[in-house]
Amino acid sequence: MTADRAAAVALDEADPLRRFRERFVITDDDLVYLDGNSLGRLPIAGRRRLRRLIEREWGGDLIRGWDSWIGLAREAGDMLATGVLEAEPGEVVVADSTSVNLFKLAAAALDARPDRTVILTDDDNFPTDQYVLAGLAAARGLRLRLVKSDLDGGVPAEAVEAALGPDTALVSLSHVAYRSGAIADMHRITRAAHAAGALTLWDLSHSAGSVPVPLRSAGVDLAVGCTYKHLNAGPGAPAFLYVRAGLQGGLRQPIWGWFGQRDQFAMDSTYDPVDGIERFLVGTPGVLGLTAVLEGARLSAEAGIDAIAAKARSLTSYAVELVDGWLAPLGFDLASPRDPDRRGAHIALHHARAWQVVQALKDANVIPDFRTPDRIRLGFAPLYTRHVDVYEGLARLHAIVTAGTHLGYPEARTRVT
Repeated sequence: MTADRAAAVALDEADPLRRFRERFVITDDDLVYLDGNSLGRLPIAGRRRLRRLIEREWGGDLIRGWDSWIGLAREAGDMLATGVLEAEPGEVVVADSTSVNLFKLAAAALDARPDRTVILTDDDNFPTDQYVLAGLAAARGLRLRLVKSDLDGGVPAEAVEAALGPDTALVSLSHVAYRSGAIADMHRITRAAHAAGALTLWDLSHSAGSVPVPLRSAGVDLAVGCTYKHLNAGPGAPAFLYVRAGLQGGLRQPIWGWFGQRDQFAMDSTYDPVDGIERFLVGTPGVLGLTAVLEGARLSAEAGIDAIAAKARSLTSYAVELVDGWLAPLGFDLASPRDPDRRGAHIALHHARAWQVVQALKDANVIPDFRTPDRIRLGFAPLYTRHVDVYEGLARLHAIVTAGTHLGYPEARTRVT
């Protein structure tokens, strides 16, 4: 590949997913959107389905709409299980937020290992994950043990193995690192955790819909993830949780609610959870959000996760080539793995004035993301990001820094994480 627009156009012409871009709402052709790993674009099918839901079902059917809405959490979960994640129907359900689901599953896992005292995670795991785990440890008199992670390379499997012991109850990590896009070795880490007698809980927020997630083949116990990034379900859309089928009957989550009750409409005052994945539900689901999740997951399933992952590798590899040729001489360093098989669908660039560069890029109609310390995060959503978008975004970045335009922006007062 060469650093010219014609090469990007040729890659796009050969892209088997190129037609999927037409299935998203795009209102500004000049905008280079490189933040789909934080908030995905609106699918046209999702907009259509939500309009029908609001106008016909909610507007016309009123409460009678629950005849079709009541099973949406499981329906959306099954779509994710079979079309996006390597899981079985009945192992995934959509509910609550990622943080709440992490709390529910971590608490259930700790209850299943009552004689163990350590929760293991890494020091670069997403902050909320660390907060939730630290809160559980503090409330139960347990210890949160942090494995040293590489900011650019992710969590080393050997470091996790060295930190495991007979006191470890739970290992909770992110599959794809939120900062660098590094992919953790799910197979090796899960195998090591099981050998030590611990359960595993993976955060799939940056991997679901961007890379294969080997839940079944790796023997993963538990997982959570959000739906508004690569799954394009919209801002604040409900998250999902995964519980391996063989574990479901032996775990009881800490928030007992009527949607997890065996016969919820009997209104019995005694809690008796259902046998399946629905026992991890709590309260009345958000029907609008669940509908958007279902449509977003359906689009990813149609494209196929292998094709999506192949496009992600192509986009990030092309970006790395442009970084090496254009941006390295200007003080930029790649802050992500160079091996495309160890990257998700985003990369990070280190620059001493990253915050200012990001502000200048936004004014140039390029939307990236800033992450500490001094990282520019570039997210490439394979369903609608083109190679020509990568070319144009990095060309504008090169022009900004060459001209020194970014130096006219104030330095950040608050470092956003």
